[in-house]
Amino acid sequence: MYHLSRALYRDVTRNLPNGGCHASQERVLRACETTIERLVTDPHYFAHPARALFYEIRFLFPMRAQAQVWRIVQHYIGTVAGELERRPDLGHELTGTKPCCQATTRRGAACQRDPLPGSRYCPSHQHLAETEETIEDLREQVPVGAVLAA
Repeated sequence: MYHLSRALYRDVTRNLPNGGCHASQERVLRACETTIERLVTDPHYFAHPARALFYEIRFLFPMRAQAQVWRIVQHYIGTVAGELERRPDLGHELTGTKPCCQATTRRGAACQRDPLPGSRYCPSHQHLAETEETIEDLREQVPVGAVLAA
């Protein structure tokens, strides 16, 4: 996972004025690492990772370089997010963790069973995956603005 954040860091720090001081470089590195780590471990609850990272580091760069930094951040984060969406198991491969069903039991504890390949849920909780698909289909059919206007 850190190879992704280090590649992002290397491309972004090329825009630091005079290579930047050690503190600036370290701050950019930590921001890149925490953003990629959060994106990989919790992609469903990280709304705008590229924007969050850019807001965290943009003050370190001169105005003339900020557009380039934004494009780099957007490209890397978009690529990682796209791969995570396309391959749900990739997050577990990068972190070295074992996938676990995303459902909770009736008592509120996390389900401990292994999810089916390509799914976030175990066989007992597949109805939740079907519900998610139905909700996504409805979102595509009816724009949110139309619902709010009604």
